Formats: sequence, structure tokens, C-alpha cells
Amino acid sequence: MLVAAAVALGGCGKEQNAPPPTATPAKIPAGYLGTLVKGQQIAVKTIDVTALNQDIQLFNVQEGRLPKDLNELVTQHYLGALPNPPAGMKLVYDAGQGKVSVVPQ
Repeated sequence: MLVAAAVALGGCGKEQNAPPPTATPAKIPAGYLGTLVKGQQIAVKTIDVTALNQDIQLFNVQEGRLPKDLNELVTQHYLGALPNPPAGMKLVYDAGQGKVSVVPQ
């Protein structure tokens, strides 16, 4: 009787030889990878602009004025180098407001 119960319970649960589920390229939705790349570009763009705007505000506090252009942040050692904008984009600095934005070229 104990042997019969063990045999009956042995067949319960997950199949032992089944391979784990995987995401193959055929199972990924068509626009998914493009959306991931675009999302990464937006995230990088946001991070670069935020850091630049913080450097501009630090410059303003310490120097008592806004920088004339973004290169002044580098020459005054507030920034090691200007970051490269994402492909197809460019950095635009508004010296009147002290704000940087990333816009299409």
C-alpha cells in the first residue's frame, strides 16, 4: 500500500524533463526592441541634461553669473568635458535662462 502511494505521488507536480521557458526572437513583439533602444536614449538624454543643468547652477552660485556658453564649464573646471548627445540630437544652451536642452539636429 505504501509503495502504491509513493508511485501515485511521484507523478504529481511539474514534469521533470521539461525545458525551462525561454524568450526567443520569434516570441518577442515586433516593436519591443526598438522601444527599448528609444527608452534608453531618452534616459541617457535626461541624465545628461540634468547633470549639465546642475553644473550650470553650481557655476552660477560660485561665480555669481551664468556661464556664457557650455565650454566655459569645461575651462573653469566645473565639467571635465561636454557629454556627447545621443545620435541625431544636439545640446542647446539658453544663456539667458541658464538651461540646457537636447533637441533634434
